[in-house]
Amino acid sequence: MTSRLRSLPSIDAVLQQEPVRQLVAAYSHEAVVAVIRRRLDAIRNSSDRPVPGIARIVESVCDEASRQWTTGPRRVVNATGVVLHTNLGRAPLSAAALQAMHDAATGYSDLEFDLHRGQRGSRQAHVNSLIAQVSGAEAALVVNNNASAVMLGLAALARGKEVIVSRGEAVEIGGGFRIPSVLGQSGARLVEVGATNRTYVSDYASAINEETGAILKVHASNFRVTGFTHSVEAAELVSLGNERNLPVLHDLGSGCLLDVSCFGLAYEPTVQDSIAAGCGLSFFSGDKLLGGPQAGIIAGDKELVRRLSEHPLARAVRIDKLSLAALAATMLHYLKGEAVEEIPVWRMIAASESQLKERAQALQKAIGPGASIVPGRSTIGGGSLPGETLPTWLVALDGNPDALAAALRQATTPVIARIEDGKLVLDPRTVMAEEENALAKAVRHAQTS
Repeated sequence: MTSRLRSLPSIDAVLQQEPVRQLVAAYSHEAVVAVIRRRLDAIRNSSDRPVPGIARIVESVCDEASRQWTTGPRRVVNATGVVLHTNLGRAPLSAAALQAMHDAATGYSDLEFDLHRGQRGSRQAHVNSLIAQVSGAEAALVVNNNASAVMLGLAALARGKEVIVSRGEAVEIGGGFRIPSVLGQSGARLVEVGATNRTYVSDYASAINEETGAILKVHASNFRVTGFTHSVEAAELVSLGNERNLPVLHDLGSGCLLDVSCFGLAYEPTVQDSIAAGCGLSFFSGDKLLGGPQAGIIAGDKELVRRLSEHPLARAVRIDKLSLAALAATMLHYLKGEAVEEIPVWRMIAASESQLKERAQALQKAIGPGASIVPGRSTIGGGSLPGETLPTWLVALDGNPDALAAALRQATTPVIARIEDGKLVLDPRTVMAEEENALAKAVRHAQTS
């Protein structure tokens, strides 16, 4: 062991190497020394491996520093064709939303100041008014994500009471989080009714007693049950809730504000549908089909919204100023009737086959040999419109798909693609126009590396 480690350089020796000196100049002596020490300790503890030379040690120190100290999340090119890719950050923001965030971040703002009255105001007032106008709700409230919105609603309205949910809607919403778990954290008690595939309004009615605090309907936004099924429409539950003086809460998940059937997709309940049906509160996400930043949005009856806004949990889950600015700008797109033109998610969904074929052909030409055009399908993703796909045109690359995928992930701007029928394919639907040159360059480099 002693003989093996005689060739191991000292920390000072590594510090004298030019690439490491550059790291010290860019960061700090202490931080770089800590990385070197960890690397040398790892070599000492690997008794079954030969000691690498100093050049290899320097390379590994620089690699580790790059991994640890690169600003993140990093921008990547999404060439997967999954519009709302959860692992890649879901909905990209519009130019107006980005500008609103920039303006809010680079100086002071009227976040909680009423410019008209010259005194403290509410951070919620402006965006909540926009949401109410777009959705048709009496009032609205915004928190940091939809799980928080549901938990706040249940905590404020049904803590210590029972909440009735269809057994087929007690779903997992992603990342291992399940509706029963969220409900449990609110202090409410779950009462499941019906069967997994069939639930009737009579099942809800039979479960109501003096301990019931609310009825909860959960839209199955990330899965689909087909065949011998039956579920209760929101309007039916609202009728029952009115009879028994119980609020009906509707977790829509995706936050769809447009009719997706116009784009050849299956019907998806909109927020406006839920409000029109009379649901007391509707919960939905900001960064799915709405096309904005991560947020949990609550819209509905003004008295119920008031009770949520005054609950202590509301401050713990409140939205930050940058997301608030982006959400307000996104909602303005809907009010102006320009959502399809300005919000990236809707531009992608609305893209025609002919447009996508033209873009795929241009990308193939820019890549050169080893690329071909094939028909394919894009998906919505992000727990929205399960099973629904859109026709597209793909650029298929010759060569080892796994090796190409790995090389593209190491590009200056990493590219994420998908493997289909034994080839790596690129779907232009989810590639921004300004990313096309970088994508072609990354592919050409990956093919020759």
